[in-house]
Amino acid sequence: MTENNKPSRPDLSKGVSLTAFRDGKLLGHVGEEDVLLVQAGSEIFAIEPACSHYHGPLAEGLVVGVTIRCPWHHACFSLRTGEATRPPALNALAVWEVARDRDNVIVQRKREAPKPSIAHRNAPTPEKFVIVGGGAAGFAAAETLRREGFAGAITMLSDDGAMPVDRPNLSKDYLAGSAPEDWLPLRGEDYYQDAGIDLRLNTGVSAIDAKTRNVTLGNGDRLPFDRLLLATGAEPVKLQIPGADQPHVHTLRSVADSRAIIKAAGSARRALVIGASFIGLEVAASLRARKIEVHVVAPEERPMQKVLGSEMGDFVRSLHEENGVIFHLKDTVEKLDGTRATLKSGAVIEADLVVVGIGVKPRLALAEHAGLAADRGVSVSEYLETSVAGIFAAGDIARWPDPHSRQTIRVEHWVVAERQGQTAARNMLGKRERFDAVPFFWSQHYDVPINYVGHAESFDEIAIDGSIGGKDCLLKYRKDGRVLAVASIYRDLDNLKAELEMERSRG
Repeated sequence: MTENNKPSRPDLSKGVSLTAFRDGKLLGHVGEEDVLLVQAGSEIFAIEPACSHYHGPLAEGLVVGVTIRCPWHHACFSLRTGEATRPPALNALAVWEVARDRDNVIVQRKREAPKPSIAHRNAPTPEKFVIVGGGAAGFAAAETLRREGFAGAITMLSDDGAMPVDRPNLSKDYLAGSAPEDWLPLRGEDYYQDAGIDLRLNTGVSAIDAKTRNVTLGNGDRLPFDRLLLATGAEPVKLQIPGADQPHVHTLRSVADSRAIIKAAGSARRALVIGASFIGLEVAASLRARKIEVHVVAPEERPMQKVLGSEMGDFVRSLHEENGVIFHLKDTVEKLDGTRATLKSGAVIEADLVVVGIGVKPRLALAEHAGLAADRGVSVSEYLETSVAGIFAAGDIARWPDPHSRQTIRVEHWVVAERQGQTAARNMLGKRERFDAVPFFWSQHYDVPINYVGHAESFDEIAIDGSIGGKDCLLKYRKDGRVLAVASIYRDLDNLKAELEMERSRG
């Protein structure tokens, strides 16, 4: 905190009146540290004011019971302990002791941060848990098992060469050049050693034997398990046209993919992005930040129309065009001959960098070969357990019964994968916790964030509050009169309230 901030914010160690609170919150400081006071019912709490995920301002967040939710990406924290109770935040926030004399509130000493569970060191058990996958769901599950005090063996098998990372950054800030490399890992290398998590990178899995409770690794070794979590994620759909296998043609899923695009962008003058999906357009925005000319080719009439509707699709297109992106919609690339891309319309685009973003498909082969029930994804119960007891699935591969949409759904959202990983971990420990979180994702386009909560595979009405063009709006997607999803631009608190309303009206 700078000296300039101090006069405008009260020194909470000297006391402050409840009458100074606004909407149940007051931002002040104790010494050099910013502190947020929050009134929840009859209690007053003091907590660090910035979300531990991307430092969203909790003073603009939503208080629910004795928790506070971040307005940016819907992380949730306990006001009592500072613990991160819902992803995408993983790290706890500092909290302070509070004394109260009628309407006067005084912030006292900072509480000691709770120590991570070390049950695995003190009381090892013979149980063996195996996690297949090194993405959001797999990492969240491993971390939650230790946080819940599981003292057995945890082996995490990842076919990636990088430790679990903050994947949304790969198409956003990191690709744009505004986020450093050390922002990417979800945890440092020492975390896995300290937590007793056997993280094996570059490790493929060739088979799962549900009867003998064994995983066969790519090298033929067998690994026994008592409980198994499948979190194999999704892989990019490959472009099936002549020339798609050239070295300057990229997809984006892993750290290595993002690094390869960044390296290629260093000498590229013009980029061709095939596909106007969220990933494709985030890549377009990131490459424009690197001053590269960008062309986007896609078969649809408007970008993201199926998910966001026509008006929001038109806005997204205009936003990108204002930033120099050139669209070729209702068109497809028929062949790539060197740097020459020929479109179905007959147009030709010369591009020395091509990024393909035409969707992803769930990696289901292991589950199907193991005999697990599948339906356009691995079928799981409300507890994220597959058709075989003791084997769970989470993340991009899982199709679960969603109480809000009243359908079985599968979504490819980072936050959903993390939340499912946590729930699956607790259920691997026998907790029987239903997964009923409302899906959430965010997408960033230049300075415009789009937050989306809920899930609408189709809709028959969009109610728009505010101005899409004015970047101040809340859109409600309805089917048969029910609100299935809500999208917003700079209506963060309203988006949080919509999420809460959906939670409270499940089923």
